[in-house]
Amino acid sequence: MSPLRDAQLGAFTFFASALPHDVCGSNGLPLTPNSIKILGRFQILKTMSHPRLCQYVDISRGKHERLIVVAEHYESNLSDFQKQGKAVLQVAYEVLEGLEFMNKHGLVHRALGAHNVLMDCKGNVKLAKFGLYHMTDHGADVDFPIGYPAYLAPEVIAQGCFHPSDSSHDEAPLPSGPKTDVWSLGVLLFELCAGRRLLQNIDISDRLKFILNLGCMDDIVTVLAEEHGCLDTIKDLPPNVLGLLRKCLLFLPSKRLTPAELLRDPIFSGISCLYTSFLKPVSLFSSSLRCAHLELPEDISDLCKDDDEEDYLSERAIDEVYHLWCLAGGDLEKELINKGIIQSKPPICTLPKLKDVAGEAYYPLLEDEQSSLPQSNSSNELSATVTLPLIIRERDTEYQLNRIVLFDRLLKAYPYKKNLVWKEARVDIPPLVRGLAWAALLGIEGDIQSRYESIDKDTPIPTDRQIEVDIPRCHQYDELLSSPQGHIKFRRVLKAWVVSHPDLVYWQGLDSLCAPFLYLNFNNEALAYACMSAFIPKYLYNFFLKDNSHVIQEYLTVFSQMIAFHDPELSNHLNEIGFIPDLYAIPWFLTMFTHVFPLHKIFHLWDTLLLGNSSFPFCIGVAILQQLRDRLLANGFNECILLFSDLPEIDIERCVRESISLFCWSPKSATYRQHAQPPKATTDNGFGKTPTYYSSEYQDMPKTDLSREPLALSDLKTEVSPRISAEDLIDLCELSSAGPAKRTRAGKPKIIAVDIRPVDDFSRGHISGSVNVPFSSAFSPDGELLQCPTSGILHNYKGCVIVVISHAMKTFAAHLVKVAFPRVCILDGGINKLKPTGLLTVPSPQI
Repeated sequence: MSPLRDAQLGAFTFFASALPHDVCGSNGLPLTPNSIKILGRFQILKTMSHPRLCQYVDISRGKHERLIVVAEHYESNLSDFQKQGKAVLQVAYEVLEGLEFMNKHGLVHRALGAHNVLMDCKGNVKLAKFGLYHMTDHGADVDFPIGYPAYLAPEVIAQGCFHPSDSSHDEAPLPSGPKTDVWSLGVLLFELCAGRRLLQNIDISDRLKFILNLGCMDDIVTVLAEEHGCLDTIKDLPPNVLGLLRKCLLFLPSKRLTPAELLRDPIFSGISCLYTSFLKPVSLFSSSLRCAHLELPEDISDLCKDDDEEDYLSERAIDEVYHLWCLAGGDLEKELINKGIIQSKPPICTLPKLKDVAGEAYYPLLEDEQSSLPQSNSSNELSATVTLPLIIRERDTEYQLNRIVLFDRLLKAYPYKKNLVWKEARVDIPPLVRGLAWAALLGIEGDIQSRYESIDKDTPIPTDRQIEVDIPRCHQYDELLSSPQGHIKFRRVLKAWVVSHPDLVYWQGLDSLCAPFLYLNFNNEALAYACMSAFIPKYLYNFFLKDNSHVIQEYLTVFSQMIAFHDPELSNHLNEIGFIPDLYAIPWFLTMFTHVFPLHKIFHLWDTLLLGNSSFPFCIGVAILQQLRDRLLANGFNECILLFSDLPEIDIERCVRESISLFCWSPKSATYRQHAQPPKATTDNGFGKTPTYYSSEYQDMPKTDLSREPLALSDLKTEVSPRISAEDLIDLCELSSAGPAKRTRAGKPKIIAVDIRPVDDFSRGHISGSVNVPFSSAFSPDGELLQCPTSGILHNYKGCVIVVISHAMKTFAAHLVKVAFPRVCILDGGINKLKPTGLLTVPSPQI
């Protein structure tokens, strides 16, 4: 969006027409409220950015079908143009530029009037309310007419009182076309030239009759001039101005020119050279070079002058300023109430007070060594804000300003600054830029629009019926996704994914996966599709195969092992009552928790999930179980089923925090899956490798003789504890041929290798630093832990990652889990895997 500059934020309000409460649609569901329909159609207007159009910013629903629209606003309108000293032809040309741009995007204004043609401080035209006709479905969703009687074209009036929802007509009139606005422009220009308003002193019905009667006249301009007593004034107009009036005020639309045709008319040959063609800004993901038209001042220090009067906020995008205004306590309805206005054009006057923010905050340096928070008069307060809960940070105006500016600059430098995007995303992601930030974390690049447009989303396919059934049930509490436009976009993105992945099939749950991406990129289906297409292979590889049972079963088995690894007591209880993950966890993982949590919680959860690798969801699942731990331990099978049928409230911030801790305690190879995504080719594209915060995948590491070996699913299911690879053990214990190193390196879990072979075997060669706990001396035949010095050694290490090494290690590990030892795993391949490494040591003989 364009910068705020000298504009204001303005708002106007109106009511959608109410629907009967006792009527359902053809699908048996309640009818979608008209206000929801309007809200959905409005979204595309936010993407309409042009120098001649006022930028739409937001829309909100109030009580009783009230809608409040926020848009760019200026105090001056066309009635002030004489003060600006502009020529009539220039005004006409600028209005036509705005109309032509709208027409290219399938829109017409239909509400053109003197007070909707605004003028900025330089006297440039800015068309307002150009989207009202579109968002109301050509007026069908409201109880008032779109347009002003004196400015309406004759064909609009002739169709029947210009109101589609009028019950006195059998058919709704055809939508207005571009030529309708040309007539309205002609009336506006006539008023400018005549210096008076048209048909002001007669009532509405007489105005409409007068306009319809103009069809009998040969020269409408002369008739209007005579009617208003300004014939001499009109006759004295320059020939080109008079010619323009006559070309606009043609009664029959078939003879009238469109805005595009008028712009190229010889009438404008003298002034068209004063205007340059509008170049649409290049988006983040496209085939064009984004910096092709980059301009910088000769002295870059000019950007950060130490001037208290400098209004840096006005250089930020309009949507950013509005977002900050809301964070600062702005309330649209309250503003309208305070001003006594439930009318058309109230400016929002109380922009956020951010005078204490230094200019440098708007231009942070993007170097690795720089702090993520720029210095300002309140930098200490900002540093303290980082430690506050996320929900508070997201409502802190100054903190969000700094984060938005920083992310905005990093994303504009993507993929060159990809590493810094990852680094800053670890702190938090500002809600305003979450859609683009997620795309960067997923590695989206290239011309995504062309790829999306090349997919056939129209030809019927067998999946269509299931998609139609699922969409009306997917996150329909959300106004945007429940709107008809939301359903259309859902359908297109889901169908694009199904068509472009012929080896996969549509499973119920895919719609839930799509929802967060569609919500964040509502006006960019291509980006929603691209994100979804990158997300699924990373976290749900082969989950959508026609026969996915082997993939799901392996996934759930690994999840069971992770529960036993992190919380053996809970694992024992759930296994005893038969409450296995198959009964509750499939919707969790098939939809990455989008079927379980509302969108606002998914946003916070996925902010961290996207930093993690494909095993991170296991840790989220365990963290959810641990929040419900007390209730699960106290209940039996039936009560647990009921508990999960309507999942209790989950503290998402705590869930994220604990998931990270669980992940850090989990050896990489412990979550190895045979059916995970195959290793990705490591390519150096010149922008650096992806950071490894939680992101590096075990399967992407070079495979060696010490890596984990695939295990048959039937064998995997017999093991309570996860396996880890020999290379993982060597890395975590920091073993080398010179002996063990210190095991306290930051970021690595404390680990102990427990060798359960007989003492004689242990003496012939063992891992340096390991402890010998012979199986026979630690457990009784019944699996009870014996009270002896050997078991005392185990208790000393309770809480560390215990790696069991031997040939009978599965049973030993299962016994440890049975007596509630956490973080137990077994070495894949046993001691034999380590023999070729030269890392086994033999104790020196006692002399």
